[in-house]
Amino acid sequence: MTAELASIIDFIRYGASRFSAAGLTFGHSHDNPIDEATHLVLASLHLPPDIPPAYGAGRLTAAERENVLALIERRVSERLPVAYLVGETWFAGLKFKSDRRALVPRSPIAELIESGFAPWLDERQIERALDMCTGSGCIGIAMAEYNPGWRVDIVDISEEALSLARENIVFQHVEGRVEAIQSDLFAGVQGRRYDLIVSNPPYVTEDEYTALPGEYAHEPKLGLTSGTDGLDLCLRMLDEAADHLTDDGLLIVEVGESEHALAALLPEVPFIWIEFKVGQMGIFALERRDLVEHAAAIHAVAAARRPT
Repeated sequence: MTAELASIIDFIRYGASRFSAAGLTFGHSHDNPIDEATHLVLASLHLPPDIPPAYGAGRLTAAERENVLALIERRVSERLPVAYLVGETWFAGLKFKSDRRALVPRSPIAELIESGFAPWLDERQIERALDMCTGSGCIGIAMAEYNPGWRVDIVDISEEALSLARENIVFQHVEGRVEAIQSDLFAGVQGRRYDLIVSNPPYVTEDEYTALPGEYAHEPKLGLTSGTDGLDLCLRMLDEAADHLTDDGLLIVEVGESEHALAALLPEVPFIWIEFKVGQMGIFALERRDLVEHAAAIHAVAAARRPT
């Protein structure tokens, strides 16, 4: 059946059909089988995602055909995310290495980075920024790429994730401006203050994790779950962040579907839920002064779930 396949377009179409027929889940950078198949085929051929359409007629060699077909079958049979199969993915217009050491980059924060965090940073002078729970390093590294004047620390508790992040620092040639630090939240950056802290922490609830499709089982659980309501790490961050922000500092955190639980826990805190091109995505902005003003309420909620 596959003997009739010859061109790049042929293999993209075939892959998309196989993925649709197999009922795969598309949640790792792509939301449809065509984009998923395009990523797999082009990356396996070492081609960029924006090649001119004329290249679609290019014919694969025998070795390329064999490799692409094997990857398509592994995507179907093993439910492996494409980024792990080909070892790379794109975030905020930049290519990153990707493997099982960290989650596949896919945060809507990419849109904020590409837009210069407008309007949130329009009147602010940013010199130091922090990417908390960095995983592959994609958010912090992208911030540095888009803002050459910033110095960025990227922090994670997982040494495995940080080993991948350090590879991406070198891959993107930002060694002089991005520092990777192993730390349980702020423990490893004591004494440092930032004008901007951005975080995409684990926020999947235990119940949600149990119900996730098979693709997510290949990612480190440490990077996904955070307690029964998905907010354990976020609440700790809120409780500690003011001590690590400059006076006019800003905190931006992604909590996804846990947005409503967080608003219910801290109804008095003036979270600003950011609007994206597709609507709200469970990402809030909060000024340091608001963290200070509501510190008692935040601390009480955070302390209530800390182990005794």
